[in-house]
Amino acid sequence: MAVIEVRVTKIIAGGTEDANDVLSESTSAGADWDFGGVVDYNGVAGEIIGALAISESESVVPSLTLFLFNAAPTGCNLNDDAPNTAPDSTDLANVIGSINFPAMESIGTTDSMAVATPNTPNSHLPLPFKCALDSRTIYGVLATRTAFTQTAGDDMTMVLLVRQL
Repeated sequence: MAVIEVRVTKIIAGGTEDANDVLSESTSAGADWDFGGVVDYNGVAGEIIGALAISESESVVPSLTLFLFNAAPTGCNLNDDAPNTAPDSTDLANVIGSINFPAMESIGTTDSMAVATPNTPNSHLPLPFKCALDSRTIYGVLATRTAFTQTAGDDMTMVLLVRQL
């Protein structure tokens, strides 16, 4: 079985993020993270076998959680700096699960990053999923579990490694 890499980058609104805040591109018009093309055909199942979180901000060490859905979430906060409410009760029918990342690391003057694998404690990987019947996309809400400061205008990239079943 082939492994597909799906990568999504957003410019995070930035600033001081409290623990349990949403990370998104806007404090007033945030959107979910769309991971398109995770499978070859609509409605197909797969499993996430690895994930990577990369912040363009140097020397930040937050722990993050990526909540995943098989339809765009509509009931939870999507705006940057808003308290995370994912998964909201209105979205429970579409919940896939979540991926917990360990604290990010940065060596020298490089981006900060964290890797989640099946060997990472409490990562919830591998994470099985099934796309909606009319879709090849899974949707995410990214939240921080610890406070940190993301430099305004810096990118955050989320990478999912997916095996189609």
